[in-house]
Formats: sequence, C-alpha cells, structure tokens
Amino acid sequence: MREIAERVLFAETLEEKLFLGPVTACDDSPGKAIALPDAPGRPRELRMRRDGVRVDFPGTNHLDRDRERGVMLHFMANHELLAAELMALVLLRFPDAPKEYRAGVYEAMREEQAHAMMYVRRMKDCGIDFGDLPVNDHFWRLVAPMETPMDFVTRLNLTFEQANLDFSKHYATLFRQVGDNATAAVLEKIHLDEIGHVGHGLKWFRKWKEQGETDWHAFRRCLSFPLTPARAKGIAPFNAESRRIVGFDEDFIRHLEVCQVSRGRTPVLHWFNPNAESHARSVLTGRPWQPDKTSLALENDLEALMIGCCHEDDALLMRRVPSVDHLKRLKDAGFELPELFSLDTEPGRKLGGLRPWAWTPDAVERLRPFASDVADGLPNGFREAVPAKWLSKEIGLELESLLKPVPETGSLHREAASALTEISRLLESGQALLKAPFACAGRGHLRVNHESVPEKTRGWIENTLAAHGSIVIEPWLNRMLDFSALYEMKSGGEVTLLNLTRIENDAAGRFLGIRIGPKWGNLLEPEIAEFLFREAEVMRVYQEAVPSALKALLPGYTGPLCVDAMVHRRGDGSLALKPVVELNVRMTMGRIAHEWAKRGSSRGGCLRILRKQAMSEEEIVTLSAGSGVFLNDPAAATTFLAYWSA
Repeated sequence: MREIAERVLFAETLEEKLFLGPVTACDDSPGKAIALPDAPGRPRELRMRRDGVRVDFPGTNHLDRDRERGVMLHFMANHELLAAELMALVLLRFPDAPKEYRAGVYEAMREEQAHAMMYVRRMKDCGIDFGDLPVNDHFWRLVAPMETPMDFVTRLNLTFEQANLDFSKHYATLFRQVGDNATAAVLEKIHLDEIGHVGHGLKWFRKWKEQGETDWHAFRRCLSFPLTPARAKGIAPFNAESRRIVGFDEDFIRHLEVCQVSRGRTPVLHWFNPNAESHARSVLTGRPWQPDKTSLALENDLEALMIGCCHEDDALLMRRVPSVDHLKRLKDAGFELPELFSLDTEPGRKLGGLRPWAWTPDAVERLRPFASDVADGLPNGFREAVPAKWLSKEIGLELESLLKPVPETGSLHREAASALTEISRLLESGQALLKAPFACAGRGHLRVNHESVPEKTRGWIENTLAAHGSIVIEPWLNRMLDFSALYEMKSGGEVTLLNLTRIENDAAGRFLGIRIGPKWGNLLEPEIAEFLFREAEVMRVYQEAVPSALKALLPGYTGPLCVDAMVHRRGDGSLALKPVVELNVRMTMGRIAHEWAKRGSSRGGCLRILRKQAMSEEEIVTLSAGSGVFLNDPAAATTFLAYWSA
C-alpha cells in the first residue's frame, strides 16, 4: 500500500499516477510518516499554477458544444486527480491510523484514479488533452495541511466529496439533456462512488468525534475557515436523498440545506440595532441607556428582518440565530440566506464592510472588533458614531428648512415657556402635535387640543425636555397619505433615490406596515396620485431637491437614508404636501421592505409588523399557511411578528 501511495503522490507522469494497483494491497509495512510536500509530483503540463493564471469554470449554456464540455471535464479531471493524490497523502502521513480506515482510503483512491481516467478519455473525445488548460490547487491547499485523519475526513470526505453529491447528479442530468450520454454515464458512476466515499468518511467521523456531539455540531467545530459547512454543498440543486443514502441524519441535512457562506465575494457584515435613537439620546444627555421591555423585544424579535438586506454572499451578526425550521421556510419561500454569525464569532476573517442599522455608539462598540477585518477605502468601512443630532427629529427640521418652506413646518423648543407659547398659537386655529426628538415609529407623541388638560401637557413637556433636551411642535394635520423616500448616500456625497413606499400608520401615527411596488403611483388613490405627480411635482422634489439638500446637510455620511413625508388635507379641502416629516439617517422599515421586495418575484409586497399578544394561535397558523411568510419565527418571538405578503 505504501509503495502504491508513493507512486500516486510523487510520480511525474500521468500514466504512472493513474496506473491502478491491485484491488487489495498489503499494509503490513506502512513505514514512517512523511513530511507534508509543497505539492504532489506531476508532469510539467499539469503542475498547478501559482501565478494567478486561471480558467473560469464554464457555464451550462453551451454544453452542446464539444469545447465547452471539454473545458468542464478538464476541471473535473483535475479535481479527481487531486482527490487521489490527497488520499495517497493521508496514507503516507498517518501510517498508524486504523488498518480498516486505511483500507477504505486505499479503495477510494483507486476509484478516484479511475474517475480521472474516465474524464481524461471523455475530454479527449471533445478535442482537449489534459494539460491544455491551467489547473488549480484549491483542494490541495485546503486539505493537505491536515494534522489528523479526522481533519482529512472532515475536509475531503464530508466537505468536498459531499458537495460532489450535488454536482455529479445535477451535471449528469445536464449532459443527458444535450445528448452526451457517455459523459452522463461517467458522472452517474462517480456519483455512486462518491456516496461510498462520503459514507466511509461519515463512519469514521462518528467514531472520532466527541461523545454526545451531534454530527452537525461536530462538523461545524472541526472545520476551520475558509472551509465552512456551506462548502459541503455543490453549486447545484441540493440533493437530500443521496445524503440520506450515505447515512446523514435529518438534523444534519436540514442544517446543511439552509447553511450559507460567501463563495467568492468578500461578505459585508450586517447588524440590527433598532434602538438607535435611544442610544443617541443617552450620549447627548450623558445618561446610560435603560432598555424597557419593548426595546429589547424589538432587538430580539425583529433582527431576522436584516436577512433581506444581505446579499447571498453577505453575513449577518445575530443575537439569536433563527431555528433551522424557520430558515428552511424562508428558503422555501424563495429568499436566499446570508451567512449567520452568532455573537461569539471571533474576528479575523476578511470582510467587505460593516453595515449596521445605524452608526450609533452601541453599533460602534459591537462592530469595533471587526474593524481591522475591513480593508481601507471600502464604502462600508468602520466609522465612529454619527452625531447624535442626526438621529433626532431636529435633523428633519433642518432638511425642511433647506427646501421650499411650507406653513406646516414644525419648530424645535428647548424650554417649556417657548413650547407652551407655540402650542397656544397653534390652538388658535387647530390642534398641536408634540414629539419627543429621539422617539420613532410614532412613539413619544402627544396630541394637544382645547380639551387637553394643561397640567398634563406641561408635565409631558417638562419630562420630555429632561429626557431628550428638546421637543418638536407641529400643527396637527389631517393625514391622507404617509409615505417615505428611500435613499443611499455614497462616498463623495452622491445621493440616489431607490424607491418610494407607502406607510400604513394608525390614527395616532403609530407605524403598522409598509407597502411597496414597482410603480409607486399604483399604490395611491387616484386623487392623491394626480395631486402628487401634477401639482406637487413629487418626483422633482425627491429626485432633485431633497438629494441636493441631503448632500449639504450630512457631510461625510455614507449609507441608507429615508425621508418620511405626508399628504394632508387643509381646512379648505385642498391637498398639500409636507415634504419632510422626519429624516432618518439609518435603515428603516421602508428600506427593509424595499430589500425584501428585491429578492421576491413580484418586486412588490407589504411588510406588516404585528403584535403577537393581539393574535390568537389560530390566526398565526392561518397566516403561516397563507401566501405570505413570517420573516421572523413566530415560535421564538415574544412581542413582534413581521409578516411579508406579495
């Protein structure tokens, strides 16, 4: 066995490397363990390139062409040859491994040699010789540094060979569809052999893992980045049935199916910190943040909403990773999943940026350990917290002042006396709306009319001034439409309008949900649509005037922005636009809806935030079985449920 393994690993002709040894080989003299070679022996034309020259794996659009099939087979042949070389390596590096294990590796090595030969013959039929194209050393670099047979089992058998369960089955079907039955038969044979290889690895993995550990937990623990469990899936339809034949349990299969990791693009790391305004207020007032039950529920219940903001290759840092069942429901609904990091994830992995809900002190503290993982100059680099004012309603007033003034513009007050004077003025012709500057989603509001108790109003003003440092006072308006304009500000101050959404609020202005669609005007009543597009010139306002003002107002900022606005009806019956109700220098539920809609098939839908306590179990079950999907897990949520319907 040692002699044959040495030939497979070190021979410098393809004929020698692929010459099959006997079906069984004597293993009585395994010899001493060898040191790790830099690379396997190979003929010059098949030496692995280290100069960056590579050939992209061909797509599936032109498999009816001989050359395209030949290029694909060239990749496959190299992978099979690498697998045989790595199996030879494990026999030579670990002579003291159990003989039964070594016999299984030897058998698999012979099959990998045979696979390589089959591919070589088929690519020659397509007009390509082995070595006509550059070959890679990806498998070698990631598997060869193994320190134990367990490392080998985990890295090659349970990762790369398991991924081939998807790949070989899928591509066999594709080759048959283009009439290449010979190659399809090769892939089907390889698929059956891979089931045996993975099964052999799983058998020994279970013998060597820690007692009491689940297969999934042990697999995750034993892999070191850049290898992750997600690499055990091929870039092809997930083949659960072949994994069942191998012997994987359902828990392992379910976890693997929803597991995701970047396959090339460096991931941006996202973080959900919805209590941004409260943290900004604590900085301004110098008082530590004391979260209430609702604030904690927002963080814990709704963080899964950020999944929609992540590209497939991104990562999301989570307080509680959702259950595998919930992730499967999202995947089955057609949404791609990012890689999910738990709070105990250690820094040290290369990142393409950091993207919290808002750049507040709590986000800075949480993400600072990852700052050095982000290369300089990236648009989503680490930054310190934005000024507290940018997360207050004061910044909205400043934006409004830069636009064409409207009579309904509010005012900021830092003293009770001036606030009471302004309220008295507004009560002469209507009602007043008082807002705490660091509140959001309609919380922290007080409506004042002639029936309001003066002592209660004064008490609210004094308490809010003590907690927030100021208050905003506006006339109470007859709302006809609440909407928001979603923006992204890039480096250099470029501001891009992404979409307009319709906001659904209750009578008190508290947030209920978001409607979004490919054509915003279709979400509006005809009267309001005609007013906005003709009289109010809504697109000019939000495509030209607002971006220009934002650029001047927020120097140095990059990231998401949202301008909330409204259409109201004046006393004379006419409609009017209040172009700025609030400016949110952060993510918003509108942006969340926009991102989920991008990942759906209809490019539109409705995001609703529901109170779990107000719903019966029957109502939750009915919604779960409907055409929509809960974006967070109803079983784990305590207070809030997020429901998306197209």
